[in-house]
Amino acid sequence: MTDTPTKKASILLLDDDNFLLGMYGMKFSQNGYAVESFLSANQALGALRGGLNIDVILFDIMMPELDGFSFLKALYDERLGEGSLKIALTNQSDESEKAKAAELGASCYIIKASMIPSEVVNTVNEELAKHRA
Repeated sequence: MTDTPTKKASILLLDDDNFLLGMYGMKFSQNGYAVESFLSANQALGALRGGLNIDVILFDIMMPELDGFSFLKALYDERLGEGSLKIALTNQSDESEKAKAAELGASCYIIKASMIPSEVVNTVNEELAKHRA
């Protein structure tokens, strides 16, 4: 069962893999989300600096230029995406990395290899419902 967001939610997808961006973008769009996709943290930061208002920020940890941890730190330092739900979507499964992501503001840590895309959407829906409650 798919729980769709109670109001049309917006999601920022950040991953350096164009195939994954397209796949997750399609899944989230089919589930009622307005999707903004970015191949680099610098592009995503630029959009947020430009006033992009988003409900959920779903980001990878391992990326060239600026990794997910540096991205989270920049969000915090520049007060970007405040009020947005921040969720890591990565293949990094190290407990210390999960802890570091949480310390930097991620409320959830999803390991890509452990879920199919529809399960990722359902997890984001559940986290967003908790966040809005």
